Amino acid sequence: MLANELAMNESHDPSLKSWVQSANLEQCDFPIQNLPFGVFRIADGKSHDFCGGVAIGDQILDLAAACKSGLFSGVAASAAQAAALNQMNTFMALGQPAWHALRKAISQILRDGAPKRDKARACLVPMKRVEMGLPARVGNYTDFYASVYHATNVGKLFRPDAPLLPNYKHIPIGYHGRASSVRASGQVVKRPSGQLMPPGALAPTLGASQRLDYELEMGVWIGPGNVLGEPIRIHEAEDHIFGLCLLNDWSARDIQGWEYQPLGPFLSKNFLTSISPWIVTLEALAPFRVPFALRPEDDPAPLPYLIDEYQTTKGGFDITLEGFIQTEKMREQHVAPQQLSHTSLKHLYWTPAQLVTHHSVGGCNLESGDLLGTGTTSGPEADGMGCLLEITDGGKKSIGLPNAETRTFLQNGDSLSIKGYCEAEGARRIGFGECVGVVVG
Repeated sequence: MLANELAMNESHDPSLKSWVQSANLEQCDFPIQNLPFGVFRIADGKSHDFCGGVAIGDQILDLAAACKSGLFSGVAASAAQAAALNQMNTFMALGQPAWHALRKAISQILRDGAPKRDKARACLVPMKRVEMGLPARVGNYTDFYASVYHATNVGKLFRPDAPLLPNYKHIPIGYHGRASSVRASGQVVKRPSGQLMPPGALAPTLGASQRLDYELEMGVWIGPGNVLGEPIRIHEAEDHIFGLCLLNDWSARDIQGWEYQPLGPFLSKNFLTSISPWIVTLEALAPFRVPFALRPEDDPAPLPYLIDEYQTTKGGFDITLEGFIQTEKMREQHVAPQQLSHTSLKHLYWTPAQLVTHHSVGGCNLESGDLLGTGTTSGPEADGMGCLLEITDGGKKSIGLPNAETRTFLQNGDSLSIKGYCEAEGARRIGFGECVGVVVG
């Protein structure tokens, strides 16, 4: 691991301020200590190409314009040229030295007193004027099952006496998902159809899902890939992670219950996966790393290929994750969204690096822009459940909403949003923005 790029440095200084005043607001997701990457285009009805940008406050630094203005030099200049393209794959493949050089240069350009401020100001675009796109071409998408609390809660619905299968605490469980249906936040969620087998029925029928659910997750973006047949070692795994985003793996629970045996999810998961459009780099997350200490002493230790000292002491991330629902009637009545979930990524049983290492241990070649989902992230607290399947005890309990409506699963017109942010003593709060979708029939 290139520890010097991932360690705390001047860019994390909580006292740093930006000349972009909106970036200095207390609850801003995108202060100068964050600087996430994404792709955008002007949303004015005209034909514009997507290009790369960096979020700062309520503005976006247009990297294509910044390159033309000569704001960068050296390694940062070549990295910026790659990051300015309409997809981030080329930039993501460059690796930690290039990512670090560009992030450092952008931090220096955007901070108070920067000599290039006037030139950079001309390269800013207000977020309210843009449409965000998928940050990179997703060649492959894999979803894991890395939350032991989620796995236990769901397992109890089907196996009350033995909720976890024997392999869970030994191996990161995952399945290969559908890359073509990964979309940036804002995509409408068209209710999927599939085979349904209601309790007591003698034969399945084809119909629209009535148990549509969300899953509170994070996405792990792969940077440089590996050669087919050559696994990524655990001490190198984070060199292959570009950053993280919010992820909602929409799920049709009634379709899932009938189809998942023996090969796992299929139509119940492949109709849409939503992600937040901004990728927060591992470097930006350095102040929020925590020990990988979830495992009780009597749990089996990971096999040697899945653990090293760094992962034990700093492999986790304390990222607060929240899920909110707002029905169509709530919007009409101007009733604020109601929180459904509140948890942290630190509760994962497997770290992002372990997911990468296990994914490649058999020789699978990961590629730049591949996306790994953590799986539903739940915590030990009562409000920490990350999906409606858990919250409603498999649909047996209804959730009361502020306007007297109730829900067990999502109905047409419901808006579901996921938010994420990091807070720690001695660090500036940073966020991931929002991942939102509205269900339609």
